[in-house]
Amino acid sequence: MWVMVAHFGGAAAAFFGAVWLGWIPPLVAYLSRGQQSPFVRAESLKALNFQLLWTIVGVIGYALICAGLGFIIVGLAVLIATIFGVIAGIKALNNEPYHYPLTYPFVK
Repeated sequence: MWVMVAHFGGAAAAFFGAVWLGWIPPLVAYLSRGQQSPFVRAESLKALNFQLLWTIVGVIGYALICAGLGFIIVGLAVLIATIFGVIAGIKALNNEPYHYPLTYPFVK
């Protein structure tokens, strides 16, 4: 269940929070159940790193809105964070690990 919170929650928070809040559900899953289950720890850490990257991309996009490029960057960041989060959540429903593309390991 906590793996789904990390993946689906990150996708929903990224979508409804306009990419600002996508990192919060994976962090909650990581901190609350990461010490009890190695699978939850690994998957929530992957989701956290992915959502952190796209939050940073979204913040850069918001900064570039004055240049006109920001709307495209923010839109892409929201779509990518949401789509790949949902794909990861579907994999989590089947208890399969998922490796996010386009990510960077900020938290190890």
